Amino acid sequence: MRECSNGKRRYDPDGKRRLIEACLRPGASIAGLALRAQVNANQLHKWIRLQEKANSARAARAVEPSAAAFIPVLAIEPGSAPPASSHKQSATASRPTARLSAHLPNGVTVELECSRHDATLVAALIAALGER
Repeated sequence: MRECSNGKRRYDPDGKRRLIEACLRPGASIAGLALRAQVNANQLHKWIRLQEKANSARAARAVEPSAAAFIPVLAIEPGSAPPASSHKQSATASRPTARLSAHLPNGVTVELECSRHDATLVAALIAALGER
């Protein structure tokens, strides 16, 4: 910290950053840290709020959809699925046994009903969603 000729104090940006990080640790006492750093606790709270606002703005920019934010879709025609391991396929085997739902950052929700024969497709979809 350094005091200017007009009486205002100037704080080292790196020191402010370290102080804010210390305040964000679990169990940290903001008032105690402010007292030790000779900073008004209200000022320190303001710095923390500003840092959290900047972090959330950066996070929002990171998840904004771009023109290239597409997920490849594989269309499988009915009857073109690989044959079941047994010769007889029961009516319950063709019914969906699970539902996969993914909420993407751009607001799109992808829902997929899966049977036990769709494991490869589900794995590919999860891998594609995880790449973004």
